[in-house]
Amino acid sequence: MAETTETAGLRARLRRLIERRGFQIAIAALIVVNAVTLGLETSATAMAAAGPLLLALDKAVLAVFVAELALKMSAYGWRFFRDPWNIFDSLVVGIALVPATGNLSILRALRVLRVLRLISAVPSMRRVVTALLSAIPGMGSIFALLSLIYYVFSVMATKLYGARFPEWFGTIGDSAYSLFQIMTLESWSMGIVRPVMEVHPAAWAFFVPFILVTSFTVLNLFIAIIVNAMQSQHDADIAELRAEEMAAQKADSETILSEIQALRREVSALRRGAE
Repeated sequence: MAETTETAGLRARLRRLIERRGFQIAIAALIVVNAVTLGLETSATAMAAAGPLLLALDKAVLAVFVAELALKMSAYGWRFFRDPWNIFDSLVVGIALVPATGNLSILRALRVLRVLRLISAVPSMRRVVTALLSAIPGMGSIFALLSLIYYVFSVMATKLYGARFPEWFGTIGDSAYSLFQIMTLESWSMGIVRPVMEVHPAAWAFFVPFILVTSFTVLNLFIAIIVNAMQSQHDADIAELRAEEMAAQKADSETILSEIQALRREVSALRRGAE
């Protein structure tokens, strides 16, 4: 029992260390430093001037990240794996530990994924990603609607313009890609639509409604869902913060009440002793 109590005390001290703001800021700063060193490694000039130093810094930062994960595992035990962000951090750091040799040489390029740890280290970024993930179900319905619209317009474009413009509308796949370019408004007028209108003057009646439906309507629905998800996440964070504050106030009130009751008992005992 004494060993269990000692272990629990050690884990509590480790959790306090990990959850300190200074510790989290230090980890975030190391992630930024690692991002800079990984970028400098792509420069031949920088590697010629300070290549060994950059590689040494990279290994040192990686060692700190491994030590941080080890501390978290020791502090939280199996609860460490219940947090998706901890699993994400473990995968990102684990990729850097795999020897980048032979067929695994591509993993050397994937070391830059360690920069993504900044998302889990910064609470505001973490909230944004959580909101985006919560918006995926709603975005799925809009994606299905957009796919249906694309299919209908691709079939129509292939039948209408495929014979004269096979490079753009020869097949459904070609038509879908051309319509995607039109939807993004990248060289859509001079690059595709105007050449088509030289042969089919009424082609604008096909392309303009497509742009209005996709670029200015359906895509805005994506933005609306993302904004709504972020607002919901913000409201949930505020509600959680208020609940924590109320719990803390309730605990303080109970502590004050118990102290008053104890003081009353002491006063009553003193009165009885005086009598």
